[in-house]
Amino acid sequence: MIRSLWTAASGMNAQQMQIDVVANNLANTNTTGFKKSRANFQDLMYQTLQVAGATTPGGGQIPSGIQVGMGTKPAGVQKIFTQGDFVQTGNDLDIAIEGEGFFKVISGADGEELYTRAGNFTVDSEGYITTPAGDRLQPEIAIPAETVLITIQSNGQLAAYGQGDTELLSEQINTYTFINPGGLFAMGRNLLRPTEGSGAANEGTPGTEGFGTISNGFIELSNVSVVDEMVAMITGQRAYEASSKAVQTSDSMLGIANGMKR
Repeated sequence: MIRSLWTAASGMNAQQMQIDVVANNLANTNTTGFKKSRANFQDLMYQTLQVAGATTPGGGQIPSGIQVGMGTKPAGVQKIFTQGDFVQTGNDLDIAIEGEGFFKVISGADGEELYTRAGNFTVDSEGYITTPAGDRLQPEIAIPAETVLITIQSNGQLAAYGQGDTELLSEQINTYTFINPGGLFAMGRNLLRPTEGSGAANEGTPGTEGFGTISNGFIELSNVSVVDEMVAMITGQRAYEASSKAVQTSDSMLGIANGMKR
């Protein structure tokens, strides 16, 4: 009976993590380029009381054994990289990736190469294209001060024009893919760091095989579905309640057993 207490408690811990993940998804519903997370769980070891297929004293065979599970535990929290909806902004430096790929930036804090799906770029005081947090897009592109128009083609070709349609700048914005994007380490600020699990970044031209195209004047919204997350929240809450009820029932049964001597 003590086993059921620990088993039910493991279920409560698991559902608490589920609610934590759902809450983070809902909190980032309006975060540009945000990718929702999903909590994955696995069952724990089993106490085997009888093995399936064992021979009985009468020479028969036991069709199914007796195994009692010990509960559940989190196996991982996985990022889901499905496409988010696009919204048109009309801003020259807002760019969205339609398909696979990430933008590469350099962290202004320590110079580390990081990756992002958020294409809501701006320029700093020196004219360099940066994220809202000041991390520069790679390769670095400095927009001339006399620029009046910026165009970015679907293949990542950026051009800046001055008065009289004079071309002032022509640069290429490449994107990067990973074998396992779910293995990227979330840094916050819409930034992701490569890990051994994600593999190394593969650089390519937008629109070529395996790389998504670029849409200028658009940003990619979060891929969080509020309805799906609300359903997941209700499911997690009810599962938590059921596990807590199992704890109460086990406690009640222990109380009955302890009171038998009276």
